[in-house]
Amino acid sequence: MTIARHQHWIGGMEANSTSGEYFTDLNPIDDSPYAEIAKGVQPDIERAVETAHACFDSYRQSLPKERQGWLLQAAELLQAESSDFIDTLVDEVGSPLLKAKREIETSVSILRSAAGATHHLAGKTLPTDVPGRLSMSIRRPLGVIAGITPFNVPLIKNIKHSAMPLATGNTVVLLPSEHAPVTALKVAKLFADAGFPKGSFNVVTGFGTELGDTLTCHPHVRMVGFTGSSRVGHHISALCGKHAKRYSLELGGKNPLVVLKDADIDQAVQGSVVGSFLYQGQICMASSRIYVEQPVYDEFLTKFLVATQHLGMGDLRSPSTMIGPIIHERQRKRIKEHIQDATMKGAKVLCGGNWQQNYCQPTILTDINDQMRISREETFGPVTTLHAVGSADDALKLANDSNHGLSASIYTTNLTQAMRFAEHLEAGMVHINGTTIQDEPHIPFGGVGDSGFGRESTDPDLSDFTEWKWVTFQHS
Repeated sequence: MTIARHQHWIGGMEANSTSGEYFTDLNPIDDSPYAEIAKGVQPDIERAVETAHACFDSYRQSLPKERQGWLLQAAELLQAESSDFIDTLVDEVGSPLLKAKREIETSVSILRSAAGATHHLAGKTLPTDVPGRLSMSIRRPLGVIAGITPFNVPLIKNIKHSAMPLATGNTVVLLPSEHAPVTALKVAKLFADAGFPKGSFNVVTGFGTELGDTLTCHPHVRMVGFTGSSRVGHHISALCGKHAKRYSLELGGKNPLVVLKDADIDQAVQGSVVGSFLYQGQICMASSRIYVEQPVYDEFLTKFLVATQHLGMGDLRSPSTMIGPIIHERQRKRIKEHIQDATMKGAKVLCGGNWQQNYCQPTILTDINDQMRISREETFGPVTTLHAVGSADDALKLANDSNHGLSASIYTTNLTQAMRFAEHLEAGMVHINGTTIQDEPHIPFGGVGDSGFGRESTDPDLSDFTEWKWVTFQHS
């Protein structure tokens, strides 16, 4: 069977790799070839950055209404071409249909939110003690912004790492995951069709381990936005610190979901199922630790098991399917090792733990201790741990016993307890009576500790992607 071959996208057109080499992008359902992708090398990164840098001189002068129009047109085109994008998300990264549709909806909202932000780059008039002086501050775009994006929600993250930089007058070079390059190239074509000038948005495909440092350290790159593992995030922050670059990191999570004794149990079960198993747990906000107060533990466990065991794990294009394949062999090995390590050290498998080809059954583990890898490390699969706790205080203490701090949930009908948890949970995002997996374009998205640095959102991005300039005018 003939499969499609894709090049880089540089300067508003397809661009061959300097190496002339390709790698194979696999369909995670059965690891069959999905596409052949240009294998980027250092000169390709340099060419893309230089192209973006050259474009910046003119692009920064574009009018807010022009950038707004391009972003709105991209949103309209994405909606019109949604079925094509959904097919790519299903076949390239194993997205079940409902998750793929959610990516489309969220990405359209991000584009529209960024379009609205184009008219919010406001400066200030400043008081001055110098007679006859007018003092003001203005915002100016930085230049070339680098985006390094993951495989799990590739459309959302490709749009997130480009929409606000473009809205604020910057140009972009994107390095997508080697497991989701076709999605990124479709975004490039989307922006081109929407009217963005050639060179304002560029994509180099390849392997982050080979290209990431070159992109991060290029002297024309003024800021790096990264979504991925905590380990790589720490590496990028060190490079950016060395080269005096701005950076924003959205990293891994080990997210707690707490169910107190006065909670609506059915609501908590529903939130736990979605939080633990949406996109087979391959989401940084996944509910990987569930703490339930002892008086309602048995009721919660019974209902949670029933709900989990009835999750669809079949045709990805069926609305009833929630569990899809794990993205690649390295990640499958990690999940298997976490489950095996836990069971060897005394954990009990309440359900799941088995595999059907590249699909891992949704898995619930109990009797977890600190010696198990799964107690500290992000599994990034359809696996969660369940813990009975004696009190709300115990739940709060255990929830905070992690180096990660991305998202957290608390289920309770007690407003006082809800607000206490919201205040004291060490996480960048806390949801009361809602699951850990939530996002909106205008909210300050991000975590603390090993879960990241900075926030993704229209308001923080207006500051992150621009720099202040002080201007004075002596008029008398």
